[in-house]
Order: sequence, then structure tokens, then C-alpha cells
Amino acid sequence: MAMKPETIRRYSAPVPRYTSYPTAVQFSDRVGKSHYAAWLAELPDDANLSLYFHIPYCQALCWYCACATKAVRRYEPVSDYLAALEREIDAVARLLPKRHVVRAIHWGGGTPTILRCDDITRLVARTRDAFRVDSDADFAVEIDPRFLDTGQVDALKRGGITRVSVGVQDFDERVQAAVERRQSFAQTRRAVDMFRDIGVASINVDLIYGLPQQTLASVEATIAQVLTLRPERIAVFGYAHVPHRAKHQTRIDASTLPGAVERFEQRALIARMLVAAGYRSIGIDHFSLPKDSLASQPVRRNFQGYTSDDCDATIGLGATAIGCLPGGYVQNAASVHDYARRVADGGLATARGVPLDADDRMRAFVIERLMCDFTFSAEALERKFGPASRYLAVEAREIFADDRDGLVEATSDGFVCTEIGRAFVRVVCARFDAYWEGASERHAAAV
Repeated sequence: MAMKPETIRRYSAPVPRYTSYPTAVQFSDRVGKSHYAAWLAELPDDANLSLYFHIPYCQALCWYCACATKAVRRYEPVSDYLAALEREIDAVARLLPKRHVVRAIHWGGGTPTILRCDDITRLVARTRDAFRVDSDADFAVEIDPRFLDTGQVDALKRGGITRVSVGVQDFDERVQAAVERRQSFAQTRRAVDMFRDIGVASINVDLIYGLPQQTLASVEATIAQVLTLRPERIAVFGYAHVPHRAKHQTRIDASTLPGAVERFEQRALIARMLVAAGYRSIGIDHFSLPKDSLASQPVRRNFQGYTSDDCDATIGLGATAIGCLPGGYVQNAASVHDYARRVADGGLATARGVPLDADDRMRAFVIERLMCDFTFSAEALERKFGPASRYLAVEAREIFADDRDGLVEATSDGFVCTEIGRAFVRVVCARFDAYWEGASERHAAAV
């Protein structure tokens, strides 16, 4: 895609990633345990649920990472954390409707594969004892290939793992040195082969562009290596340099970061290579083979990115985990100490969140469809929410009228993002964000 540098720079200011609406910036301590308990009780009796477990520990800390995690040298903190997590599991399970069914489970972090074999088995068993887990539930785990042994893989196999997300980011040695993550292609291939050998049919590879020392040549070489692994999914994220929030990012030399134009070119090159290799582009940052569910089923967007999960609610478990329910969003305490204290004091660890009103729900629907399908449809909006949603169609017409760079083009009942608009769809989404007040250092660059 040819685009003028001034256009790229104009639209590359920080905006939310819109993995939720309202975004986490709007969460506050006005939402607490009582709200969460009430929202759980309001779920349909036969609710379909997705469970997200956060494991906030790593064997080593990567400098680019802005996730809620810490590196540990001893295993005791992990064991103590699992004890608190089990108490939260029991507390949440008691509040759920009796006929609920868990359709999806996701372990994220941090590095979930920091867990020892017996603790992997223990956490799986506790989950299946506490919740009504469907026999065909999707079970996805994020792994670090550098710290993985056959015992852990076997334990995950016994636990019913169906999908693996493999952290790669970049294979170039200069880039790896700049972000303190040294990981060879051989280590990565070994991990992928181990999971293929036990029958895992869906492998996802995570990549990052915009890292220090990255160039078009280094990105091209990394993609070429990843393609030899033929993962079913590839997630491609833009590096968010937020050293004010992630203090270890201060170790990165900001002068070695690619600029806005270079970031855009890296992202465009990755997309061209993956599409040419037979992958379908999903939303703004995912790619999947045609046989994968992301390409063959309706797509949603949540805190885990793009998903074909259509569950009624996502239940977040563990420190800093976020849950999404019809009533609103809830987030657990961020620090492990505060999380464990809250769980011991009553089972739930809710520290903040935001309730959803009618306007929030309508805007969330509009933003999610833009992030997934790049379209605004007044007909689809009114079909779901009724005539009360018509004022958003007026806002859509204003966006179209204000467009000077060809980001959107008219349809019979709204607009669709052009090729340029797809690249900057988060900027388009921000126009529907009632809380948005302009570029903020809390967010990542638009591309």
C-alpha cells in the first residue's frame, strides 16, 4: 500500500487498541466485589462461559513486555499464588448459575508454562471440578519455547490442550539483544514440533514489529522463518513503548526504535508476505490459514485479541485478570499480594471495573464491528438495539463528511473502511468513543 509519509504521521498518534469498550482507562474502584457477584448471578442459567487464567510470573523478563508479570528465581511464590487462585476459582464457581457450560479456557501471563508438571495437572483438575467444562472446550495456553520440557507438554496433553500460542517476537539476534529475549529458531521449532507430535492442531505464533533495531530486512527474514513452521495463526502486534508504565522498558534505547513511517512499512511488509503465503487477514493484527476457525467463523474481539469465541461472558481469574459480563467489566487487583489478600478476605479479588449502560453497549457493538469487519451498518445496529441507536448513524455520517484522506467510503446504510482506513481503523473507532479526549501516552501508536 503506497501512502504519503505525512498521512502516516498524521494518523499514528496513540489511540486505544479497543480490546474493550469502554477501555480499561475508564475502570475505577467504584466497581467492586458486590457488583461482580451481582453480575455473575444475573447470567443466564445455561450461560456459555470462557475462562481466562492469568499466571503473572516468568523465568526471565523481556524488556519490551508491558504485561503484568515478574521474573522469579524461586518456585515458592508460584506455589503460593496457585493456592490463592484455587480459592478464587471456588468462590467464583459458587456464584455461577448451576447449568453454565465452559466452552473455552485460556492460560495467559506472564508465562503459564512456568508451572511445574504436577501444578499444571492440579490447576486443570481444579478447574474441571469447579466448573462445568464442555468435553469439546477449546483449551489454549501461551508458552515460552526457551523454558519448556517434555513433562510439561505431556501434562498439557493430559489436560486436553487444543491450541498453543508460541512467543517469538523476532528472530534477529540484534533485535533480541536489544530487548533481552534471546530465542533461537531451533528452540522455537522444537516447541512447535513437540505440540504437533501430541496432536495439537492449532498453533499460534506471536510477532512484534516496531522493536529496537528492527529493519525491513530483519522483519522479512523473521517472517520467512516463521512461514516454514506453517502455524495456523499468526498475531502481529505493534510494539507499545510505554516506559512510564512498564519500568523495565527504560532499558531500551529509544533512539533505536523505528519511526512511524518505518513501523507502517514493517507492518505492511508482514501483511503482504503472509497473505502471499496463503493466510487470511483477520482484523488489524491477526492472520490465519483458511481452515482455522478465525477464517471460517464470525470473529469477535476481546482482551485476548481476535477470537471465534461467542460465549456469554468471560470470567477472569488471577491477579490483574479482566472479566467481561453483560453487566460490565471487572478487573482483579494487580499486585499478587493485594490479590491474595482480597481472595483470603472473601474469595473475590475485584479491585475496579466499569458498568455498562445502553450507550456503552451500542458503542461497543459499533467499535467491535469496525475492529473486526471494518464496517458501520446502521441497519445492523438498529436491528440489535432498536430505534434508540439512530443517533449513532448521525455520528457515522459526520465521520464520513469530515474524512479528507479517504479513510472511509459510503455504503447504503453507513460506511466501510478503505484500504487506508483499515490501517488506521483505531482512529476511526476513536470517533465513536464517548470517553476519548485525544492522544494519550497511556496508549500505543495507531500502527
